[in-house]
Amino acid sequence: MVSLRGENIKLRALEQRDLDFLYQLENNPAVWEISGTITPYSKDVLQLYLDNAHRDIYDVKQLRLVISKIDDTPIGFIDLFDFDPKNKRAGVGIIVVNEKDRNKGVGGEALQILCEYAFGVLQLRQLYANILEENTPSIHLFEKLGFKLVGVKKDWISSNGKYKNELLFQKINK
Repeated sequence: MVSLRGENIKLRALEQRDLDFLYQLENNPAVWEISGTITPYSKDVLQLYLDNAHRDIYDVKQLRLVISKIDDTPIGFIDLFDFDPKNKRAGVGIIVVNEKDRNKGVGGEALQILCEYAFGVLQLRQLYANILEENTPSIHLFEKLGFKLVGVKKDWISSNGKYKNELLFQKINK
């Protein structure tokens, strides 16, 4: 069985106590560009999301896990989205919310744990990530974990009146 616990962090299911942390993230305009969000979320809407977070990945086609320190303090989220059991693939998204927690190996450890879960438990053949061309820390993270650049989506993201390229990375479990 694959453990969702690493040396410094663990991945865990969303819980009711994560509402304020989720609210902080989802209402931060700095991350809207990568999440596709265009309006703030109310706590009521996020509470409904939490109330349904227990639903199975085969039903809702996504899974959001909290990245937490070993003491259970939440520091980020990692997601599987567009889960496609027929073709055995899913997209991956990751965010470490506070800058002070970044560049300390947290993202790499979380992504490694998620890859082991996706390939070992869910029996996926491939994972992919969409990363803005200018996001060099994320590009480095995914390349370090064996994801390969397989395409460029030109002018894919509209941001502040300009268009940005998005890179498509893929990791195939052979």
